[in-house]
Amino acid sequence: MILAGDIGGTNTRLALFDSLQPSRLEIFPSAQYAGLEAIAAEFIAQAGSSVTAACFGIAGPVRDGVARTSNLPWVVDSRQLAAALSLKHVSLINDLEANAYGIAVLQPSDFVTLNEGTSGASGNCALISAGTGLGEAGLLAEGTSLRPFASEGGHGDFAPRNELEIDLLRYLLGRWSRVSYERVLSGPGLVNIYQFLRDTGRASEPAWLTERIGRENPAAVISESALAASAEICVHALDIFVSIYGAEAGNLALKIMATGGVFVGGGIAPKIVAKLQDSTFMKAFTDKGRLSSLLQSIPVRVIVNDKTALLGAARLAALQASEPFGT
Repeated sequence: MILAGDIGGTNTRLALFDSLQPSRLEIFPSAQYAGLEAIAAEFIAQAGSSVTAACFGIAGPVRDGVARTSNLPWVVDSRQLAAALSLKHVSLINDLEANAYGIAVLQPSDFVTLNEGTSGASGNCALISAGTGLGEAGLLAEGTSLRPFASEGGHGDFAPRNELEIDLLRYLLGRWSRVSYERVLSGPGLVNIYQFLRDTGRASEPAWLTERIGRENPAAVISESALAASAEICVHALDIFVSIYGAEAGNLALKIMATGGVFVGGGIAPKIVAKLQDSTFMKAFTDKGRLSSLLQSIPVRVIVNDKTALLGAARLAALQASEPFGT
């Protein structure tokens, strides 16, 4: 039995796998536990199963088997996890790397196509995922296979492309001494864009919207209101968000020559897929001057399977243990 984990600042999801489908999956509120070892021990005890291999994807950089999470007071050490689980080895990888490993075992129904690209496109691939934060990863083409690798590209400097985005950067520099892409491409980032439009007088905030944002998840309210076209300020905020999302996805494709395809993952994309399917995302993605034709040839797909990171963690654990998992 393989133990796989997808660890975020809000929730920790653990699952047991003996095939492509988890036999047991549970979600734990991360902040209520002192560390991942406590969650894993509780999960295994409740499951009453023995584990032969384990891998965990975690939001943040992993170095020498250790991750210091930026949104939790945890230090996650693969050696301590292995001891707690009575295993010789436990893999600890970046959550986007886990997602990248999961792509290989997804089905056609797990994707929504934004751009068909060139038929039979091959080469490196890229993955970009906006959610609580912004993750980026690559998949290196090695013969007929793709080898995932992590990055922290979401923390690269935000580069505005027009006067409006320059003003957005100035607004955000009033809050932080440095502005990364994550400050605009994430759930909190969408809220930042919304507040920029409101605070600079570019759009007004209706009273009903003020009330909803005050008692509900602001990013969810903004995106839902934008998709329903019930508030112009939300429509404008989501337009800016999706355009910047497409531009940074195109930047990532250029940086690693992702001629084999770009995948859009994370928690936000499936919720706004209708907006991603209009021209906003792809127009920004392909607007790369002399290299626009290269971007137009790249397939772009949205991942709509929310278990991709768990599947990827399970797949890597199986590969390292030489156990069969998928194809």
